[in-house]
Amino acid sequence: MENGYDEQELLEPYVLGTVQHVIFRNEENGYTVAKVKIKESIPAFEETTTTIVGILPTVEANERYRFSGEIKQHPRFGTQYQVVSYQKEIPTERSALIDYLSSDRFPYIGPKTAEKLVDRFGARVIDEVLERPEALEKIPGLNEEKRKQIRTAMLENQGMEHAMTLLVRYGFGTDLGVKIYNQYREQTLDIIQHDPYQLVWDVDGVGFTKADRLGENTGIQKNDPSRLKAGVLFELYERTMQDGHVYIPKQQLLDSAEQLLADPAVTIDQQELKLVLQELVNEERVQIDDSRVYIASLYFAEKGFSSRVHKLQEEAEEKEYSQADLLQALGEVEEKFDIEYADQQKEAIQTAMEKPLMLLTGGPGTGKTTIIRAIVEVYASLYDISLDPSEYSGKKPFPVLLAAPTGRAAKRMKESTGLRAVTIHKLLGFSGEGENELFEKDEYEPLEGELLIVDEVSMVDMWLANQLIRAVPKGMKVIFVGDEDQLPSVGPGQVLGDLLEAGTIPTVSLSVVYRQTNQSSIVELAHAMKEGGLPDDFEQPFEDRRFFPCSKSQVADVVEKTCAGAIRKGYDPMDIQVLAPMYRGEAGIHALNERLQEMFNPRTPQKRSVTFGDAVYQKDDIVLQLVNNGEEGIYNGDKGVLETVFEAKETVDKEMQVVFSFDEKEVSYTRQDLKQITLAYCTSIHKAQGSEFPIVVVPMLMSYRRMLRRNLLYTAITRAKDYLILCGEKEAFMYAVKQESKNERYSYLKERLKHREEDPEDQA
Repeated sequence: MENGYDEQELLEPYVLGTVQHVIFRNEENGYTVAKVKIKESIPAFEETTTTIVGILPTVEANERYRFSGEIKQHPRFGTQYQVVSYQKEIPTERSALIDYLSSDRFPYIGPKTAEKLVDRFGARVIDEVLERPEALEKIPGLNEEKRKQIRTAMLENQGMEHAMTLLVRYGFGTDLGVKIYNQYREQTLDIIQHDPYQLVWDVDGVGFTKADRLGENTGIQKNDPSRLKAGVLFELYERTMQDGHVYIPKQQLLDSAEQLLADPAVTIDQQELKLVLQELVNEERVQIDDSRVYIASLYFAEKGFSSRVHKLQEEAEEKEYSQADLLQALGEVEEKFDIEYADQQKEAIQTAMEKPLMLLTGGPGTGKTTIIRAIVEVYASLYDISLDPSEYSGKKPFPVLLAAPTGRAAKRMKESTGLRAVTIHKLLGFSGEGENELFEKDEYEPLEGELLIVDEVSMVDMWLANQLIRAVPKGMKVIFVGDEDQLPSVGPGQVLGDLLEAGTIPTVSLSVVYRQTNQSSIVELAHAMKEGGLPDDFEQPFEDRRFFPCSKSQVADVVEKTCAGAIRKGYDPMDIQVLAPMYRGEAGIHALNERLQEMFNPRTPQKRSVTFGDAVYQKDDIVLQLVNNGEEGIYNGDKGVLETVFEAKETVDKEMQVVFSFDEKEVSYTRQDLKQITLAYCTSIHKAQGSEFPIVVVPMLMSYRRMLRRNLLYTAITRAKDYLILCGEKEAFMYAVKQESKNERYSYLKERLKHREEDPEDQA
């Protein structure tokens, strides 16, 4: 041993030195830049000082530390030492260690107590006390309160460094380590050592496998109830969130949890898992309905939604107009817009007027947008309502509410109707994130207005659908609009599909493709794919569509050349959207984004940039918002442009600021906020749902096979407004349209809609 470290540790790269001063620190995420005077290092440095960078939230000036990491060359700042883990250097010689422990760093430890601690534990005294709290019981003269005070002082002084060292040793990165420490603070070590599975629920980025590795290293038995409970709950959450299920059949859950928890060292009996499942029910984290196992919030969302739908229909008021009034209003609207509605369209308008709730469905070119506008106009005419926003001020609400799941879909509603349209989240007054999500509007503070139209309902998951319907007051008319052939929501459920199959809400399905869009070969292609085939002219070029056959290795070149050609023709980069089914691989989203970023916005020293993770963002880059940010009014799926980057030294609060514009709204993000965005040159098809783009490029390969579905391809091609470019293997397109994907999700909403149930909250 030397300096308290074993031989293996000394062979690994490290820097041992004293921090001279901290140059910069982001207090939010712990990112730190500091100057260090080197005492010793492997490999040796030519200079006597170096700059260290990394997640170092507790590093202080005039303290000595041992840093593990590697030397990096920064293009702007030169040689730096990138720190992976670090630990405060502790004296190892007896008298120096006694002085160290009895200093002001450790309240409650005097010279005599320090001497007892050193004589008992030696140079590892702090490690022993932090890792084994019971170790202090072996020191004579310390009562329980004194032992607690000593350990608390050590936790406050060295707890984070110690926790970080353990976490890095067990495979957690420094970023994740800081996130864990910020969650638990001085309790971090105790939770790591005694309840590591708690991390799965409390810390984003920690899955069961990581927590299980931690549990194994800290001595938790494989059949420990905390491990079994975590395994069952994790499997329920994982299958719900990854596969979109609202519930999981009980036996399937037990089987998959048993597989997850399996270990050669111990036999896991399903009877034990059933007991654990019942404990989760008792803790109100899980609900079991017959043989269906739900995350508690999803159970109440499913029951609450169906109950509210029934209630709104039962509470419907008698209409205040005659059939003659309706026909007159319809005629006035036809005259106003110089249009003659077809019988199917008139049926949709009439049903919307007569029923409290209605479903309007249809594919591209069937006139859904036309009917939305007609419904608003006829309703206003029937009830003598002004649609001039200037006439509504103060407490008088505008009578028509238009909403959609994404900002771009809401923008399309606004363009087609001339009226204000917002995201569903904004309509409901959403704020916060994660467990702190809040909605201002609910049954106690309902929406104000008379008519609510919600577009792109196929994108709405079970949670959001319930949040929306519970905020609808008695007497408000609700129109749900969507395309049943598009992808279901990213989140749990298949709300639109269940509503259609239940048949309890009046529905009009638009099927006729109208004259103004008949010339669109994109629309014709979409309808052919909907029927499960490709048209005979699939490979022929059209004015608005082309197919370029190419291999996997050629896809990136074809995509780049296609986009470059569009730019030469005068299209703006924001007009062009590449949509791919998968993230990984040479033709995946990540690789295509890198390629297209270099093509659309070549990196230059003159443009300000910021590195976050593996991505480099610079001025003029197009980005995609990944989460709802109610505080800024920016929502999942919104596209923006990076305007500029301000270094920490240029801002008042000494923190880097990255400025983006989203539809002319400027928002300023810190470095840590960049986890909310990604490059948007190529996105997933799910992320593009609800949006339209002048030019859409869709690569499709058989290597994507496991992702290929008819509704995935259908959703992709119907995003194209003016021009569609398909590339890749024809076989992949043929395969995709043959893969039906209906009823793949476990949901009981259809049955609940068919049979009236009490709202679970009413029963409570």
